[in-house]
Amino acid sequence: MATLETDKVFAGSIPENYDRYMVPLIFEPFAADLVARAASLSPAAVLETAAGTGVVTRALAPKLSPGASYTVTDLNQPMLDYAASRQPPDGRITWRRADALALPFEDAAFDLVCCQFGAMFFPDRPSAYREARRVLRPGGHFLFSVWDCIEENVFADDVTNALARIFPDDPPRFLARTPHGYHDKAVIRHELEDAGFSGVMIETRAEQSRASSPRLPAVAYCQGTVLRTEIEAREAGKLQAATDYAASAIADRHGSGAVAAKIQAHVIMATA
Repeated sequence: MATLETDKVFAGSIPENYDRYMVPLIFEPFAADLVARAASLSPAAVLETAAGTGVVTRALAPKLSPGASYTVTDLNQPMLDYAASRQPPDGRITWRRADALALPFEDAAFDLVCCQFGAMFFPDRPSAYREARRVLRPGGHFLFSVWDCIEENVFADDVTNALARIFPDDPPRFLARTPHGYHDKAVIRHELEDAGFSGVMIETRAEQSRASSPRLPAVAYCQGTVLRTEIEAREAGKLQAATDYAASAIADRHGSGAVAAKIQAHVIMATA
């Protein structure tokens, strides 16, 4: 499935809603795992791409050595601004708007490039991988994660199916198309090897997505992602009703109290 240009536009109230709702729901469990893997490499110079609202940054910075440098980037300035606002002052961190497909850094400048759930949004992943390879020192590591298919990520699937019932003629497919649209492990491995990486390791990892009520995942997906833009484009003023309907669908399947469901992703490590 092709990524649309609008799939990359996280603006307005989306960054705040994304951080408030999406991060605890689906990103924090995987961030802890990614950070443990990153810290085990004892990197001295780290580049994070597609950092979003900074969930990995907040967890990784305390694990790095006092002399380490940490360059945190995102294509989307509102997301980067929000991430910086949440981060305690830290002289090791440099914040910079940057396109992962055209990184504004010297060759061999870093020994770790990490990226949590950003590669799915890259319009040209082979170019992004070549750029990661270029800025890594020989023997450096590229560590990143992507979501598995939407059927393995239950709340996202529930919301997508619910919205398809509201908008049967033109169902909003952002979640299936982009966040969950890049999960073929053979394709990932091939693209990394073509970009010059070796020792590609891909681990599929399941976690639990937990929320105190069915409404939280509905708000997270419908109002904290670009899905919001898709809903509003289909019918003005329908966002709240669509969110309510998605919440009802989750409640029907998972109950009206605290809810939990499977989330699943691939964690990838490759050597430059």
